[in-house]
Amino acid sequence: MFMIKEKLSKISIFICLALCTITTVHAKVELPTILGDNMVLQQQSKVKLWGKAAQQSQVRITTSWDGKNYTVKSDATGNWLVEIFTPVAGGPYNITFDDGEAITLQNILVGEVWFCSGQSNMEMPMRGFDRQPVQETNDIIAKAKPRTPIRMYTTDSKNGSWVRQFNKLPQTDCKGEWLENTPENVATTSAVAYYFAQYIQEVLEVPVGIIISSWGGSKIEAWMSKEAVSPFKEIDLSILENTEEVKRPTATPCVLFNAKIVPLTNFTIKGFLWYQGESNRDNADLYPTLMSAFVKDLRNRWGVGEFPFYFVQIAPYNYDDPNGLSAARLREAQLQAMRDIPNSGMVTTMDIGSPVFIHPVDKKTVGNRLAYWALAETYGRKGFGYKPPTCHSLEKKEGKIYINLNNAQRGIYPMWTALDGFEIAGEDKVFYPAKAEIETETTRLAVSSDKVPHPVAVRYGYKNYVEASIFSVSGIPVAPFRTDNW
Repeated sequence: MFMIKEKLSKISIFICLALCTITTVHAKVELPTILGDNMVLQQQSKVKLWGKAAQQSQVRITTSWDGKNYTVKSDATGNWLVEIFTPVAGGPYNITFDDGEAITLQNILVGEVWFCSGQSNMEMPMRGFDRQPVQETNDIIAKAKPRTPIRMYTTDSKNGSWVRQFNKLPQTDCKGEWLENTPENVATTSAVAYYFAQYIQEVLEVPVGIIISSWGGSKIEAWMSKEAVSPFKEIDLSILENTEEVKRPTATPCVLFNAKIVPLTNFTIKGFLWYQGESNRDNADLYPTLMSAFVKDLRNRWGVGEFPFYFVQIAPYNYDDPNGLSAARLREAQLQAMRDIPNSGMVTTMDIGSPVFIHPVDKKTVGNRLAYWALAETYGRKGFGYKPPTCHSLEKKEGKIYINLNNAQRGIYPMWTALDGFEIAGEDKVFYPAKAEIETETTRLAVSSDKVPHPVAVRYGYKNYVEASIFSVSGIPVAPFRTDNW
């Protein structure tokens, strides 16, 4: 009897092991969250699909737009990756993954995909923050329809609640999901990103996908990889090597990159939108170099070429002192970054700031101006203005300083009126409020003050809080500037 029981026990163990083996061989394919129902794939591109399966197993992928089959073998750890080709914009489509047990992603669109990141002004949802509204969004939220081909993937929130992710080590996946264009989903989507998507979708008439990964109060260092930050000896990376708890993820280098960017770099994008800088006012002098290193690293990791990088100059706000210069220096650093970074563009926001709200309520203007950059520089549309006028050169003559501007071929306005926000100084480096006006014949700026008979330097909008007074004919605010380096 004992021998029979022993044989039965061995048979049972054998059967269990066999079943486990079968389960392992035919385990359902696992996909990262960025690959899911409702996603948007970049059109007419070679895009990556990846995931996990049983070790050394065959995974077959079938795309419904052409019925084509792709086969890839997982490696010794079960990881696999395959590149497929997408058609012109359209959908909805399906993609089936089969390693013995098939799963199918449904309601997939093919169109234009943009990555949207930054701190709270990018994070701020269409419904606004508590006690901080976003202007004129309620109507847009209420009218949102799933048939409008805009889809949103966000790492920031789920079911209206914040989702916070950070890590000392680079991750392979993150929390997030693709959402359809419904009122509930639009309400919790980044307002800047959504307005951008809405604008280019209407103009291009193709599906648009926005990937949103942001966190309020975050410094640029937190969004950079260890490799990108390492050359900057001013930045302490020791926390990445020890067991110390990360108490301030928004200020800790690399931890947001590790959790909220690197898991998504396999997903093909058209371009990158960035709204950040308020939290880097304490190291504005370093910011242009940090930003250049950040963008270069992103482009290398995505491996889809020198994709467009469009960003937002921080808006006027009092901060610790409305007449202080910390925000002015950061805006200056952002302007320098636009000059340093190839295929980049900057949106000016000098006309939408608030002395008491760090989060401007007018997110539509920001999203639209980002869309102008994309439509003009990325999609080749013409006939409208998008570049902010910037200081080009100066001339000193007869007690005045004359300023010539770039990106002002059709002039600037308002004409025939005194302009606010200008200061002028002599050799003593003491600035006084200045009279400024636009010359009728040349459209250059003429700046002067009775208190400064021999001026040497001019500043415009060079304070934490100031209201824009000059614009291009297309309505784009002139970027704040100074002609000194004091």
